[in-house]
Amino acid sequence: MATRLRKLAVGGLALGTGACLTTWLLTGENNKKRWTPVVMAEVKQERRGKRTLPTRAEQIKSLETDSFDVLIIGGGASGAGCALDSVTRGLKTALVEWDDFASGTSSRSTKLIHGGVRYLQKAILGFDIEQYRMVKEALHERANMLQSAPHLSHPLPIMLPVYTYWEIPYFWFGIKMYDLVAGSKTLKNSYYLSKKDALELFPMLRGDKLRGAIVYYDGQMDDARMNLAVALTATRHGATVANHVKVLALHKVKEQDGSEKLCGARVKDELTGKEWDVHCKCVINATGPFTDSIRKMDNSSIKEICCPSSGVHIVLPGYYSPDQMGLLDPNTSDGRVIFFLPWLRHTIAGTTDLPCEVSHNPKPTEDEIMFILEEVKNYLNPDVEVRRGDVLSAWSGIRPLVSDPNKENTQSLARNHIVHVSDSKLVTIAGGKWTTYRAMAEHTIDAAIKACNLEPVHAKSQTDGMMLEGAHGWTPTMYIRLVQDFGLETEVAKHLANSYGDRAFAVAKLAALTGKRWPIIGKKIHPEFPYIDAEIRYAVREYACTVVDVIARRLRLSFLNVQAAHEALPGIIEVMSEELNWSNDEKKAQFQQASEFLQNEMGQTVNRASRDKIPINLTKDEIQSYIKRFQIMDKDRKGYVSINDIRRGLKVIGLNLSREEIEGLNDEIQISHDGHLDLADFIQHSGEEVRGEELHEILKEIDTNMNGQVELDEYLQVAAMMSAIKSGHVAYSRFARMAEMEEEQHEKELLKKKISIERSGGGL
Repeated sequence: MATRLRKLAVGGLALGTGACLTTWLLTGENNKKRWTPVVMAEVKQERRGKRTLPTRAEQIKSLETDSFDVLIIGGGASGAGCALDSVTRGLKTALVEWDDFASGTSSRSTKLIHGGVRYLQKAILGFDIEQYRMVKEALHERANMLQSAPHLSHPLPIMLPVYTYWEIPYFWFGIKMYDLVAGSKTLKNSYYLSKKDALELFPMLRGDKLRGAIVYYDGQMDDARMNLAVALTATRHGATVANHVKVLALHKVKEQDGSEKLCGARVKDELTGKEWDVHCKCVINATGPFTDSIRKMDNSSIKEICCPSSGVHIVLPGYYSPDQMGLLDPNTSDGRVIFFLPWLRHTIAGTTDLPCEVSHNPKPTEDEIMFILEEVKNYLNPDVEVRRGDVLSAWSGIRPLVSDPNKENTQSLARNHIVHVSDSKLVTIAGGKWTTYRAMAEHTIDAAIKACNLEPVHAKSQTDGMMLEGAHGWTPTMYIRLVQDFGLETEVAKHLANSYGDRAFAVAKLAALTGKRWPIIGKKIHPEFPYIDAEIRYAVREYACTVVDVIARRLRLSFLNVQAAHEALPGIIEVMSEELNWSNDEKKAQFQQASEFLQNEMGQTVNRASRDKIPINLTKDEIQSYIKRFQIMDKDRKGYVSINDIRRGLKVIGLNLSREEIEGLNDEIQISHDGHLDLADFIQHSGEEVRGEELHEILKEIDTNMNGQVELDEYLQVAAMMSAIKSGHVAYSRFARMAEMEEEQHEKELLKKKISIERSGGGL
């Protein structure tokens, strides 16, 4: 009873305080300015970099021959931000990245631009001024990002459902404080929703115990393309940036006082194997989770400062969430925060937060995926069956949290950044978060100028409010010009405008003719997504060097649907081979590399492994039904189904396909080594839609003796695969549907034979 009264007292106090704050927010000076889309024509054009993007070969040549004021190691958000801040101050700047821009944590975020609601909660409850300042800074940077790249970012309303009455004033007060701290940078005012209104805006939400909801606003972005835009903007202003260039060692020179100071680095082009030295006055370490590895190149005895934490996200179909409303779960079973957000017509759910080892290839685990799914189930109504098979993609990102020896777990770590200067003048930027990348870069370059006695043209940072690549000529309706001027499909035109901004016109000029009346240009690389061939060619101009660079970071296909990305690989490789003159051996190597990336880092392997755990629940009659369908197609009783059988079956159900289309269908379902689809193959694939290489991998898992047939013990695994149809673990198969339709047609033909003219009524 005392506990309940205490909660009511706290709620009442929060309600009263919140009411006063709301009055001030709605009537005071603080409410006069709100986020509005930038009119690009009003932007000062002199701040736009005029330089034509040099080729990667030209960038490499610059690294080999020029000396620099600043050499930045790392091409993620903080590294690219440092390059932009440095070059716009007038410093000669170079950046090298071992893999690709945003290949690490910067492309694997929650896609939010936020101040941190939970950090503000900790700041208030713990009277923590450091966390308060971090939130205040992040909210300023949130507004800056939305203004500097409006084509890549937008405000997103996020709903916080409330299931007890006393929590309504508590959360309402907390979110109003979030608005208050943002001040004039508030995107839109937060507001309370009744149960009825909450379910109207988020109909998938579970409503049986819902008491209401609070809606607040944060920003959302395409993180990988945002990172790339920062790097390209730095290049436009004169910076030399090169991906796939690895730092092997740091060079030092002795000063007059006997101390050692960094003067450059030994680097290697990972594509050609060539090594050389880069000379500079200052080295900046912006390598995220790999911070300590570079610091140990400088001094092998230093203490590690990075405490890595793994955050897994999953992608679900778009129908799991409304198009323009996210969801925040502040009370998960283990105290973590789960976001449930619409993104690029899909739904992102995450994230986990577990200590981990630093890895270049972090992988999502089944336990982490299932944890997210179980938490999501708690918030969705019974009509939305949360199925393991609906996980289209999954990835793990390593957060570079700054360690604090006084705290035991990563959940209690604030993602504040630190700037550290070593005895040899290695400037390290560590920690922080995506939203504050620009402020982090500003602090880092300030420290570098001071530590290394650099002489910039501008002493202060020039990047606050600076437009990024593609932002200057962008408008919300720019896509209409793309449709009208180029004959692009509307969906494709919107995608190009929102991914490339005013550079979308340059992309459209590279598009191939479709040969159709409409759309005139723009061949899709996958029928389910708006990505077109021209983007692959333009990606090479944006320094994409591998297929993974394209599917993961220039396009976001691998993050949205790992299977669709796998299906698109051959077409992407063909276009890239034309641009980069790849040999057949190189094309095979690229396919293998991309396949391994999808399997290990995008969740394809863990998705496939989850099917092995599916319980067998097919009845004897159901198994006989599948065998019967097979026998209907195999009219000659050969023991396998051939292309002729497929053609005959399609004619029976009224479809006429060309030989090429039939062969394509056959390729989708054929898995035996002898080139035929035998009975065991058919039983296995009556309930599963998989293609190409994946089919061979599944067969290897089941056909243990590799004889092209499935024995009794193997058959049990096949039955488990089929039972996934009923449980929703596996998608439906077009081939299975064709067989089902032919069975229905077969039954109709039998019925006609059984009913005589006399019994049917006779006559003509």
